[in-house]
Amino acid sequence: MEGGKTAFLETGRQLGRQIRESAVDFEAFEMPMRVCELAKCRATCCHDGVVLGEEEVRVIGEVVEEFGERMGDLGWERGEWLAEREGKPKTLTREAVGGELAEDFPEHFPKTRCVFLDEEHRCVLQRLAVEEGKHPWFWKPISCWMQPLRLEQRGQERPVLTVPGALNDPMKRDGYPGFSSCTGCGREEAGGAKAGVTLKAELKMLGDLGERDLVREVG
Repeated sequence: MEGGKTAFLETGRQLGRQIRESAVDFEAFEMPMRVCELAKCRATCCHDGVVLGEEEVRVIGEVVEEFGERMGDLGWERGEWLAEREGKPKTLTREAVGGELAEDFPEHFPKTRCVFLDEEHRCVLQRLAVEEGKHPWFWKPISCWMQPLRLEQRGQERPVLTVPGALNDPMKRDGYPGFSSCTGCGREEAGGAKAGVTLKAELKMLGDLGERDLVREVG
């Protein structure tokens, strides 16, 4: 089943096993959130690229080699795409220019953009998948499409599926207010639907990987 949804087969299988045994932080999914408006947020959550697993590096490398010219036609500035942070591979970023950043772009975020974003802030890997008749997230790194969902280990044997808020953002530290809770797709928004509804697509994808109806459970 995961083979039809993601090209990262082993990573998808591992994630599916975690989802099958995970607990759900139902209270977190009551948080009001709005559906991401890409034209407004301008892919703020993609500003710093994403850390990749070994399988993701290999598969994306194969995609770039096979479809590089097509990706260039879709808006990818063809060239280097892989970087490193603290010994871990990640997608390369470049300095943001002009109006590429959202008007409410957090001051504590570096003013950069993932190289896989096109001029309209869309993921070229996702656009390519759609053109190829595949699931939109087929070649998209898993932590990208999971944003802002997280699986956390809180001392229990079972991982916990949750949505971080401003008070418990795992990236929060002195001088850095957090990551997920500061993005348009992860921020608490008064008047929004509850997270379990707003994040229906992400929950559906995780549920399919884990053979579990998370949409029904959380909604």
